[in-house]
Amino acid sequence: MDLIKSPMNYIGNKYRILPQIQKWFPDEIDTMVDIFSGGGDVVINTKANKKIANDINFYVIQIFQEFQKHTEEYILSYIDDTINKWQLSKTNKKGYENFRDYYNANPNPLDLYVLMCYSFNYQFRFNAKHEYNNPFGKYRSSFNKKMRENLKQLLKKLDNIEFMSKDFVEFDYDDLGEGDFVYADPPYLITCGSYNDGKRGFKGWGQEDDQKLFEILDALDSKGVKFALSNVTEHKGKKNENMIRWKNDRGYHMHKVLFNYNNCNYHTNSKEYKTVEVLITNY
Repeated sequence: MDLIKSPMNYIGNKYRILPQIQKWFPDEIDTMVDIFSGGGDVVINTKANKKIANDINFYVIQIFQEFQKHTEEYILSYIDDTINKWQLSKTNKKGYENFRDYYNANPNPLDLYVLMCYSFNYQFRFNAKHEYNNPFGKYRSSFNKKMRENLKQLLKKLDNIEFMSKDFVEFDYDDLGEGDFVYADPPYLITCGSYNDGKRGFKGWGQEDDQKLFEILDALDSKGVKFALSNVTEHKGKKNENMIRWKNDRGYHMHKVLFNYNNCNYHTNSKEYKTVEVLITNY
């Protein structure tokens, strides 16, 4: 299956390692739930009769929902018109900042998508007031030909996906049973990514959250629901001892995923450390 890259470069996305983790996914899936769906790379590229993409970041979910409402022609025309109106480019910092101010005063999902396309590292960052505050992506970020093509491919794959925005502990798992599959890619406890530091306008992630997720996965396992959990067992000299102990106590299976994190953060020179990414399954 040809993979489609999400047109949103969400931090922690799994596009580059999709083939490695999908080989462990069930061959037949009735309902798939991607409980921390982020930019949607996994749920978009997984075959299932029904798909549910959930993420606490309702801004991202609203963009997907807006994509579902309109035709490809309308969406691309809206994006092009917005770019021209605000004279957005890789070098027009003032145009970007003016557009960012406009968006914060008049929030709109499609405008947020365009804004993200010209922001630093294509990130979704918000302050405590839920104002978009990511700086300009000078010389780097734009709605380029590749992103346009990725968006066009994505729009063809949204029909059987239900998008929702709930905290993972508030999601209703009651209707899931044998034949269904839950994929969980939560913030990684022992990493320091900006997506789990609580500084993007959403709650951070701690040991209690890990434990709650483990309990939910155990409950799913007890009623025959298959799950796969992406995480890291080791990062920069730290080990996720609680997760390793939980996996061992429950007898779940752990599959190593090959990925080089040394260049993922320009603040970090971590060549002397190793990061061990894994996929934990109950089947």
